[in-house]
Amino acid sequence: MEGLVSRKGFEFFSGKRVLVTGDTGFKGSWLCVWLAELGAEVTGLALPARPENILFSHIVADKRVHHVDCDIRDLEMTRRTVAAARPDVIFHMAAQAQVRLSYAEPQLTFATNLLGSVNILEAVRACDSVRSLVYITSDKCYLNKEWEWGYRENDELGGHDPYSASKACAELALRAYSDSFLSKREGLGTASTRAGNVIGGGDRSADRIIPDTVAALEAGKPIVLRNPRSTRPWQHVLDPLCGYLVLAVALAHDPVTFSGAWNFGPDERAIRTVEDLARQVVAVWGGGEIVHRPDPSGPHEATLLQLSSTKAHRFLGWHALWDFSRAVAEATLWYRAVYDGAKPLDISRRQIASYMTDLGNQ
Repeated sequence: MEGLVSRKGFEFFSGKRVLVTGDTGFKGSWLCVWLAELGAEVTGLALPARPENILFSHIVADKRVHHVDCDIRDLEMTRRTVAAARPDVIFHMAAQAQVRLSYAEPQLTFATNLLGSVNILEAVRACDSVRSLVYITSDKCYLNKEWEWGYRENDELGGHDPYSASKACAELALRAYSDSFLSKREGLGTASTRAGNVIGGGDRSADRIIPDTVAALEAGKPIVLRNPRSTRPWQHVLDPLCGYLVLAVALAHDPVTFSGAWNFGPDERAIRTVEDLARQVVAVWGGGEIVHRPDPSGPHEATLLQLSSTKAHRFLGWHALWDFSRAVAEATLWYRAVYDGAKPLDISRRQIASYMTDLGNQ
């Protein structure tokens, strides 16, 4: 399996049919751009894109992905879309991905993250072309005990909030489908992935630190931090996506060995406070004011959360390539360039090319 984390290893995707659920989202859009750069034939499946996702709109205009409007909560439509695409590889990323929204919309959160994921698994059962299923959940699928050390893939799953619980449920659903059905199909590998807090250009989701910080800077307003001392394992979006790509290749080559759960998080030096992140963004942007405004009535949010990625280091040869400073700089410069008139797709392609160059030089 040598050479997976390399340009040569990524040649696997050239000419492959790849389905990305959640292609209209932040991580999904970036993955579609990267797959297109690698020569894959990309089909995307998701709810219609929101106007603020300008990267996705440029991807569609550039004809880099064949997008299908589809709600994964609709089993029959999901089955038809997957069957029509006949993918070699599926990256399942579609989700309700916001913790605070999950308190306001718990039923929607479970319906999307659990039942929607089950519908994807049903579609995979019915589609014999699939060789690799990379099933993205979240680092928040672990029962957070505010430990000082990183969670490992065999640690207890759970959640104090609807979002975290829904992701733990999605993990259990994959395990049940794998044990009962999918592992019995020769040539099919299935794996779940759990990543830390991901940052990068193009994310406009509500209640996330980078989008909120950039929006304040663009508007000339103070940056308001609710929980400035909360720590997270910050990483650039290209780092976990690299892990997902590497894992897809490994699953296709050796499904028995590489099926299972995988963490893709940065090393301990990237575990910084929310305030550290905001100050770094301000420094790269060139100015801005930060204020602390706790919300005592707000929903519970974990203050400490980190992953152990030893398994990915050891068996896939993967590690986070861009450190905290580089990750924040690349994310901030993406927004700054768009703010100054650059095209989102052009910036994303340049950053992917830079990442691939760094990959070759490591």
